[in-house]
Amino acid sequence: MGKLLEPIWGSKEFLKFFFIVNFLTSVCVFITAIALYYLTMQEKYLYMPLSGFHGVLAGFLVGIKQIVPDQELYLLKIKVKWLPSLMLLLSIAISFFTPESATYLPSLIFGTYIGWIYLRYLQRKPESKLRGDPSEDFAFSTFFPEFLRPIIDPIASIFHRMLCGKSEASSNPQGYTLGGAPLLGSDPIEASRRRERGARALEERLAAEKLAAGRDSEEPHIDGNDRV
Repeated sequence: MGKLLEPIWGSKEFLKFFFIVNFLTSVCVFITAIALYYLTMQEKYLYMPLSGFHGVLAGFLVGIKQIVPDQELYLLKIKVKWLPSLMLLLSIAISFFTPESATYLPSLIFGTYIGWIYLRYLQRKPESKLRGDPSEDFAFSTFFPEFLRPIIDPIASIFHRMLCGKSEASSNPQGYTLGGAPLLGSDPIEASRRRERGARALEERLAAEKLAAGRDSEEPHIDGNDRV
C-alpha cells in the first residue's frame, strides 16, 4: 500500500498521515478503554493488551479507496472502494467467534474513521494548496451500501456541520461554498486528477512487477544454455 500511496502523496505527506492517524487512533482507543472501565467497572479493560498499528493499515485502505476507487481486485472481482468496509465487516464478524480478535476492533474502527477525516478535510495538496477531498465519491456514506445511504447522509451532514462548520452544497458544481465563495479543497477537478494519477501509478506498478517476473523466468533458461 505504501508503494502506491507514497508516490502520489509525497514522502512528507505520507509520514504525516502515518503519525497523525497512529497517534489519534491510540488516543481514541485509550479514551474508549477508560470509558468502558468506568461504565462496567471491569479491570480487564485497563489491562487488555492493545496493538496500535492496525489503525494505520486501516487508514491506508481508506487512502487507496480515495485514489483508485473503481479499480478491481483481480482474484476477488471486488472494487477497491469496498476494501475498508469489507475489512471492518469481517473483523466484526470474526470477533463474535474469537473474542481475542475483538481487541483489534477499536484500532481498526478509529483508524478507518480518522484516516477518512484527515483525507476528507485536512490533507493539503502541494500542487494546488487546497485541503481535503469534498467529492461525492468520497463521502462518508460511500462506506455503506446504496440502500443505506439515504439514512446515513442526513446523520453524516449533522456531524459534518457540528465538527467542521461547513455546509454541503452538492448541487453546486464548484463544491462547498460559504457566503458565495468556494471553500479550500472544493475543486472536484483536483480530486479527479488525483484518482487518475492513482490509477496510472497502480497500472505502472503492476506492469513493472510483470516485467520483473518475466525476466526472472528467463534467467534460468539462459543460464542453462550457457552451461550447455
